[in-house]
Amino acid sequence: MNGINIYVGNVPFKIADDDLKDLFEQYGRVETAKIIMDRATGRSRGFAFVEMTDREEGLRAIEELDTKDFMGRSLRVNEAKPRKGQF
Repeated sequence: MNGINIYVGNVPFKIADDDLKDLFEQYGRVETAKIIMDRATGRSRGFAFVEMTDREEGLRAIEELDTKDFMGRSLRVNEAKPRKGQF
């Protein structure tokens, strides 16, 4: 089984990791769901990463959730690109 890492942009500032995990679990097993926080302020930076264990389920989640309204914000969802300089 081959997993997938998903970038989620335009995330509502008031949601928690668990809210994001619940949203993606409608499509399959979620390994992790992490909202990226600003180190200085402790507030959400407005984007997150979700890891799903099954690539096909992840691709379906991307297709169905991209541009979907979630708590008043239109999500931007796509496959995460590896960070430059990472091994």
